[in-house]
Amino acid sequence: MTDDRWLDREQSRAWLAFVRLQLRLTYEINRQLQADNDLSLADYDVLTALGNAPDARMPITALAALLGWERSRLSHQAKRMGNRGLVDSGASPGDRRVTEVFLTSRGRDALAAAAPGHVDLVKRLFFGGLPEHLLAPLTEALEQVYENVLDHGTLPDPRTLGE
Repeated sequence: MTDDRWLDREQSRAWLAFVRLQLRLTYEINRQLQADNDLSLADYDVLTALGNAPDARMPITALAALLGWERSRLSHQAKRMGNRGLVDSGASPGDRRVTEVFLTSRGRDALAAAAPGHVDLVKRLFFGGLPEHLLAPLTEALEQVYENVLDHGTLPDPRTLGE
């Protein structure tokens, strides 16, 4: 009989490997963005999400859900980034009750300048240590875990915010 209150040996090994990787990658990516572009990882996450959005703008609630942040955290981050001219916010043209965050030209330039160094670091640190035959199974496993988090987590599900 097993004790379901604890992780088994293989679960513990996988969980600790993920935690170590996530913490170290976050540190390395944040350090590189700060040193090379005077951006934090949080800045880059917002810039990237907006850069991939239609018209480079998103409702603040949808952007927060996409990033996995609470709305208040995104509001504070957007204000700091707005003070630096990277983003701006205002009422949505389609619904004046909705606040949108959008990329400024300065934000587009910052994203374009930061992307090559970020991609290089990700290729070296993440993909450089991953044998090619493990890429597809790793991707599938991560996507499955993410779906489970969306299904059972507490933040709004970004898949349903456009409905």
